[in-house]
Amino acid sequence: MVSSLEARESPPPADRGADKRLLRGARSRQVVLDKAVDIASLEGLGGLSFGGLAVESGMSKAGIQTLFGSKETLQLATVDHARTMFVDFVTRPSLAVERGADRVRALIERWIVYAERPLFAGGCFQAANLADFDSRPGPVRDALARNQQAWIDTLSAELAHAVAEHEIAALDPDLAAFQLDAVLRSANTALQLGDRTVIDKIRRIVDGILAPPAPAG
Repeated sequence: MVSSLEARESPPPADRGADKRLLRGARSRQVVLDKAVDIASLEGLGGLSFGGLAVESGMSKAGIQTLFGSKETLQLATVDHARTMFVDFVTRPSLAVERGADRVRALIERWIVYAERPLFAGGCFQAANLADFDSRPGPVRDALARNQQAWIDTLSAELAHAVAEHEIAALDPDLAAFQLDAVLRSANTALQLGDRTVIDKIRRIVDGILAPPAPAG
């Protein structure tokens, strides 16, 4: 006989079946999005299609449509997946480094690896898609803009901390973060064109922005 406690802890067979379906759905979604971020980094989010992803993932077109419903929903899920991958690869590892100038350097070095590796088949996901959507109002542009602003805000916060702690010379953190982001997006293009000399240029620009304060007196 099954005790009342065991009955509470063991889900009925129907629930276990539902759990397995949810797990399969999550795995299928992961497979599709892993392909989608690479395609979008190469061809842009506009290049995503249920049929193309069916070919790339080995899943059925109908199955992918069931998972995402519409192309816009697929695009938004792809943007979110790309952001998660970026945060896991660039931002989160840098949080182990002390705040301020050292963390800015860590963020930039992780970004260099991210673009040079590259994490996405077409290089920086944001750089590949912002230009296509910056003049197209809607949820996809808003999602890309939020991701972009989150990255700039991260840089700005660390630069502000470095200024407050007198690690670097006084500067406008928001402006410096904007400049760094502009440099990195330009560097992404250079890396995609095979110009690895741009990596040294990035580091020299960072050194200039993170220059220590002038000696007193």
